[in-house]
Amino acid sequence: MGCGTSVTDIRVKKSERAIKAAILIQRWYRSYVARMEMRRRYALSIFQSIEYADEQAQMQLSSFFTFMLDHFTHPNEPDPDTISHFVSSTTDNSISDSDLMMEEYERTIEIPDSYYGPHLCFPLTVADTNALLQAFKYRQQLHARYVLQLLHETKKVLQQMPNITQLSTSYVKEITICGDLHGKLDDLLLIFYKNGLPSEENPYIFNGDFVDRGKNSVEILIILFAFLVVYPNHFHLNRGNHEDHIMNLRYGFTKEVMNKYRSYGKKILRLLQDVYSWLPLAAIVDSKVLILHGGISDTTDLNFLNTFQRNKLKTLLKPLKSKTETNHKPQGPTLIEECSTLKEVKKCLSRQDITKSSSASSERKQNSTVVADAKKLVSLADRTSSAEEQKSSVTTPCTSPELKTKEWKQVIDILWSDPKHQNGCTPNKYRGGGCCFGPDVTARWLKKYNLKMLIRSHECKQEGYEISHNGKVITIFSASNYYEEGSNRGAYIKLNPDLIPRFFQYQVNKGTRKKTIRQRVSTVELSALKSLREKLYTHKSELIEAFRQHDPNDTGNISPSQWASAMESVLHLDLPWRTLRSRLVQLAKNGNVEYLSSFDDLEIELPIKEVQPSLVETLCRYKADLEIIFNMIDKDHSGLISIDEFRQTWKLFNLHLKIDVDDDSIDSLARSIDFNKDGNIDFNEFLEAFHVVHKLESRNTK
Repeated sequence: MGCGTSVTDIRVKKSERAIKAAILIQRWYRSYVARMEMRRRYALSIFQSIEYADEQAQMQLSSFFTFMLDHFTHPNEPDPDTISHFVSSTTDNSISDSDLMMEEYERTIEIPDSYYGPHLCFPLTVADTNALLQAFKYRQQLHARYVLQLLHETKKVLQQMPNITQLSTSYVKEITICGDLHGKLDDLLLIFYKNGLPSEENPYIFNGDFVDRGKNSVEILIILFAFLVVYPNHFHLNRGNHEDHIMNLRYGFTKEVMNKYRSYGKKILRLLQDVYSWLPLAAIVDSKVLILHGGISDTTDLNFLNTFQRNKLKTLLKPLKSKTETNHKPQGPTLIEECSTLKEVKKCLSRQDITKSSSASSERKQNSTVVADAKKLVSLADRTSSAEEQKSSVTTPCTSPELKTKEWKQVIDILWSDPKHQNGCTPNKYRGGGCCFGPDVTARWLKKYNLKMLIRSHECKQEGYEISHNGKVITIFSASNYYEEGSNRGAYIKLNPDLIPRFFQYQVNKGTRKKTIRQRVSTVELSALKSLREKLYTHKSELIEAFRQHDPNDTGNISPSQWASAMESVLHLDLPWRTLRSRLVQLAKNGNVEYLSSFDDLEIELPIKEVQPSLVETLCRYKADLEIIFNMIDKDHSGLISIDEFRQTWKLFNLHLKIDVDDDSIDSLARSIDFNKDGNIDFNEFLEAFHVVHKLESRNTK
């Protein structure tokens, strides 16, 4: 009897110990997963903050890029196929008969016998879309003649569509809604594999941002446009903020087109501008669910958006000025505001450069190149001044007479805005365009138009989707691994007649499945921190100055709060700096931050040792912007530009941003990087040389 009780007690105790062990293991695992999740989330926030800061810079420089496109891309050359024309809008009357144009392409663009890609027959059929999908799976390329013909057919279809498409679920079981793809062809193919190809029984809506960032934007556009032409009533495309030729200059699509289609690239890009402008702005399902790319503001007017002429909006990055804004300019103008015509640029450059030639005789020789460059730009201004004088005094390169401010504001809000958790509607300071709208704005706005829900895209979400504003706003994002392998899932929505959304997640996996959670998170985290460190280095001088304001005795140490404050004051990334400090800097024994250690593992490998460090930092910071500018100048996309073009463009860029780099440094740099002394600069090699190197990584690689 006693023995039996003893055995029972032992079993109970063993069971209790097992339960306690299981609970401890469960707690540890939950804590472990929570830590991994926190690390993945802050890595994602780093990527997003850098991305939004980059978009903000794009918006701020849009006036400069527009100015360059309008006036400084070979304006003295009569060739109609220069870059200044491939980024200028094609008027709707320029192609009076699309059928004749299709025949013209067949007559003038020959397809060689060596071409092994897919062949298209217009009007397109399902067989053509299947051929395209099969060809792109095997990395084949569609011939330029077919691309141009497809773009013409797409434009014809889009011209028949309203600004806001009205859709119904009464004839189909469900409608599939996809978000941003950003050139990720594998995601599109996976969606079609999981969800079925588009058809009359399986309609789709793709909600903008088809291009940029990824390597296969061309193929994605071709597939989407082909299905649109075959199923115009069951396949729908909304415009995103990246369906814009100036955005494409910065984020890779223009370069992709020129690399893949070379001699026909400019014609394709010129026609694409028109296609972009005809894309519908939104769709409404069953009069209850609004689908658009970005979001809304408290002034968004659906009735107005449905009636204005949308194809006038070739780009949203062209700043608008009313008559009063043109006549009464704000203080502290930029180059574009101060020198809105080439005649005024002539005065600006004359003031900045030519007056320098009156310095001491010992400096005259060095300044001669500066004077020559200024005279060349003055000559350029003279050649164009007569045309400028014929324009209205109100119309500037930044002003479109057709485009009204209200139209521009309405569209930029729906393409660039983001939801926020707090109430109210405020300017979107993170992206530089659109607004941030709160749940109260959403509720009032949906009630006003008798809508149930807003489905939007525009933001990368870790799980591929996010529900906010009490279930009234859904964000859908379809590009998995957007920032880095394993950084996020993609997703799409299926909407049934009851308007209840169902979410389907996926991730294009190459090596991700084989990795543990820790390995996957570490890959994403290290990539995010690498990008952040590079950004720190490009602002090194400003950061050190900000740190030393808190360190008057030059000890090299400041408190964590002071370090975090200095970081945010310079970088404006809105990141949890105190949380990140252990990954970015070394800590002293007293807990203070050794702020110079932020740059310990970073350096720039210079091909030219004579270049001033301050100029190197500037070149690294504005590397993406310089690449855009020099791609505009590089007419044949050979990668070579003349030294004169290098000097002239840098001086304009310098004037616009008010960068503190003297002209002699630029002239010296230009001469130094002309390695073979032929008067040309290999700009691609030059840009590659001025990038941040992680010393530890470099040593490990070697």
